[in-house]
Amino acid sequence: MTLTIDRLSLHADGVAHGPEGTVHVAMVLPGEEVEGEVEAGRIAAPRILTPSADRVKPPCPHYRACGGCVLQHGSDGFVAGWKASVVLNALAQRGIEATVARVETSPEFSRRRATLAGRRTKKGTLVGFHARASDTLVEVPGCRILRPELLAMVPALQEATALGASRKGEIAFALTLSEAGVEIAAKGGKDMDPALFEALAGLARRHDLARLSWGEETVAARRPAQQVFGRARVTPPPGAFLQATAEGEAALVGFVRQAVGKAARVADLFAGCGTFALPLAETAEVHAVEGEAAMLAALDRGWREAQGLKRVTHEARDLFRRPLLPDEIGRFDAVVIDPPRAGAEAQIGEIAASRLGRLVHVSCNPVTFARDARRLLDAGFSLEELIVVDQFRWSAHVELAARFERR
Repeated sequence: MTLTIDRLSLHADGVAHGPEGTVHVAMVLPGEEVEGEVEAGRIAAPRILTPSADRVKPPCPHYRACGGCVLQHGSDGFVAGWKASVVLNALAQRGIEATVARVETSPEFSRRRATLAGRRTKKGTLVGFHARASDTLVEVPGCRILRPELLAMVPALQEATALGASRKGEIAFALTLSEAGVEIAAKGGKDMDPALFEALAGLARRHDLARLSWGEETVAARRPAQQVFGRARVTPPPGAFLQATAEGEAALVGFVRQAVGKAARVADLFAGCGTFALPLAETAEVHAVEGEAAMLAALDRGWREAQGLKRVTHEARDLFRRPLLPDEIGRFDAVVIDPPRAGAEAQIGEIAASRLGRLVHVSCNPVTFARDARRLLDAGFSLEELIVVDQFRWSAHVELAARFERR
């Protein structure tokens, strides 16, 4: 079947209209004419008959097999424009017109946080990323998105897989680069016993890990696995959320600080370990609200040990079930909110009902952001500034930050 690609889906598949309905096509660009066998509404291995001017040679030899990247066949300019269009289209679906001020794209070899999978095989072990839409694992030597320090840990992951993976199970290894080196948080392995603990502790020494955890148990904490947030040094819990690249974090923090402006009292909702709260505390008093008490404890320790920061208070609170109410929100000059992919529908409703004048919204899901933005605009806010931050280079993942002002 020969088809012309109309657009890309939210997952970066090509979308075309065939005789029997919509067809999804892998690794193509809008406007391209392609040919291939359609199975279950999809062409998995298309032949490109008429390539787009934006088509480039994928720089990674693993691209066709690995599922970590889906857009290496598009030019940098195309990918940045497409990610901006994803945000603008989501807003347009809610009747919102906006302009993306800029797209901040992290460079190659910049991911300081990633999850690789490990599995035992008849021949030994296999460590890598999952293939596209598959549970097959693909080894990725020379991966072009990971920091070299993370890629250098593959031998350690292979050893840990041999030690702790069941015959049929798979271990998820969350790798994070800290100021003290690499930490590994493993999930899905065998239950801990004394022999496994001793073997893993030896692995941590041999591979010079800053920290190694297995399930809920910390096996080795050889050095504090610290992250720098402004003037503070914070040691998050094992496997805790961290912005994927240092460059992406700097772009988001810079936007948030500028958007908050001279606000004297700021609430940071879904604060995590203090990515925004601690830099903001250089100029404002901050109240950090987060559902995970361990993350707030790390934030608090980092604040107490830092020099020159204003007061930071914190509160462990499930903002989905118990959002801040309008009278609580009214104590602040500005609010920063960075919810998970589901968005913050309940909390946005309370913000809309409050008298808050300035909101800075960071989001990793344009669809739920657009839903929440519609609620804010209907309550009298205006969308004043919007940027796109691409920390997950060559993926379909889109992040953004926006400043809302109440008219």
